Amino acid sequence: MNGDLFASAGENSREQHAPLAWKLRPRTLEEVAGQEHLTGPHGIIRSMLKGKVRSIIFHGPAGTGKTTLARIVAEQVGLSFVALSAIDSGVKEIRTLADQARERWNLNGKGTLLFLDEIHRFNRAQQDVLLPFVEDGTLVLFGATTDNPWISINRALLSRCLLLEVKPLNAQAVIAILERAWTRRSEWWHHDGQRDEGVFEAIAERVGGDGRFALSVLEQMAILADAKGSRVLRMTHLDEVMTSSRHYHDRMGDMHYDLTSAFIKSLRGSDPDAALYWFGRLLAGGTDPRYIMRRIMVHAAEDVGLADPMALVVATSAWTALEAVGLPEARIPMAQAVLYIAAAPKSNSVVKALGKLDEVLERYPQSEVPSYLRDNHFGERTLHQGYRYPHDFPHHYVDQRYLPEDMANIQIFEGSDQGHEKTLMIDLETRRRQGFEPNV
Repeated sequence: MNGDLFASAGENSREQHAPLAWKLRPRTLEEVAGQEHLTGPHGIIRSMLKGKVRSIIFHGPAGTGKTTLARIVAEQVGLSFVALSAIDSGVKEIRTLADQARERWNLNGKGTLLFLDEIHRFNRAQQDVLLPFVEDGTLVLFGATTDNPWISINRALLSRCLLLEVKPLNAQAVIAILERAWTRRSEWWHHDGQRDEGVFEAIAERVGGDGRFALSVLEQMAILADAKGSRVLRMTHLDEVMTSSRHYHDRMGDMHYDLTSAFIKSLRGSDPDAALYWFGRLLAGGTDPRYIMRRIMVHAAEDVGLADPMALVVATSAWTALEAVGLPEARIPMAQAVLYIAAAPKSNSVVKALGKLDEVLERYPQSEVPSYLRDNHFGERTLHQGYRYPHDFPHHYVDQRYLPEDMANIQIFEGSDQGHEKTLMIDLETRRRQGFEPNV
């Protein structure tokens, strides 16, 4: 009896000291914010509450409700809920849990829902251990991953589960979570405090769609306010709690490549503001600045090209500056290169020419060099008869065939009418036309 009392007291104490996100976790689908595609009237999670629960792999960013959804489903359909993390669990724990689940079925006919967080941390062999238990219904598996499941999860396991995306929370969803917490502030702040106007909107802007982190920030702001003897949550408290923005991303994961893709597309799309923003996200998130500079240099040639050849000069100069002075000073020339490339006229004629070149090389792999273009290293001057030296002609141009004879009608490069390239092409055509004039 005393043991039960002590256990109950300990549980109450743990609840009192638990993080705010745990205390206020949603208990019903109606309280879940931001995942209407799953929890709405036609959502797959809501439909499961009325029928059979299937195994699921949730994929999406942290703090968006994956654990919460699993708990709600287990509670509302009468399944025992067990949570494990693949970080500190393995085959032994899974087999033990499966034995307990079978016993639970035999004793009271109750199933078990296993929520396995960070499931991508399991290697292929560990994931295979789950297969028979998921297959025969011993366990209903709700796995959660922040990785790309098509890369990190066995196809055999994926084929036995529904694959559901849990999306980042938008600002409105984060604000809704904070407002819900605010209506219950007497439970965790111990008095009826106030807040600065716009403070929830400011939190939502900074937490990157992570509802759990938003509640952690709110709780820390309240603790800071208490320490200062204030009953008002101030913007200054937010600035003190969040001394740096949450820019971290997995440099080998999907977010890294999504940010890189957005950066590249913004450069190509001539949007300096967007290009600078995604550049800042990459850099603040810990991406190697040399990686960023390599992308900048490539796209100076790929997307600007001959429309403004200075773009590549600016980009390579920024690379030199990065190597010479390092960060943080090199942010300035790096940003200069980003803005220059984004604002410059665009042409992909160089890339298109390379594509055409590959086709031509495939079609004409061994065409013969015209005799008058061959090297003179054997002294066979008779081979070079017929070569006309362009500098001996007006405008330093003479009409002469330089491609092999069987490629006489091939055109690889087609200049665009963008920026400097337009001037370049007009000048080339002018010299070609004037080059037909006799030398005087």
